[in-house]
Amino acid sequence: MMIGEFGSTVLVLIIVAVGVGVANVCLLLGLLNAYWKTYKEVKSGFTIGLLYFSSILLIQNILATIFIALPLVIPIDFHGSEIHGPRLPLFLINIVQLIALSILFKITRK
Repeated sequence: MMIGEFGSTVLVLIIVAVGVGVANVCLLLGLLNAYWKTYKEVKSGFTIGLLYFSSILLIQNILATIFIALPLVIPIDFHGSEIHGPRLPLFLINIVQLIALSILFKITRK
């Protein structure tokens, strides 16, 4: 299934989902940068924990975004509706993560 074979609604969903995934990755990179600067000044165990947590969450978001975008590059048929396909749950998880990471990023910047 290539780009032309997607319905317009599904294509928009995939593009928005990839955009949300990229936004999550950008927020996580910003958080990692802030935590690294804090660690260089404070050298606390809590900051190391934040660095580990952010790094693992970054890897998860990169992999999820690649998985969501994969059907745009190679043909994949999930034999079912989009609601039951794996992209929609990942999209919803990424939306929740975007909200949570935005709050965390705002708090961290203060």
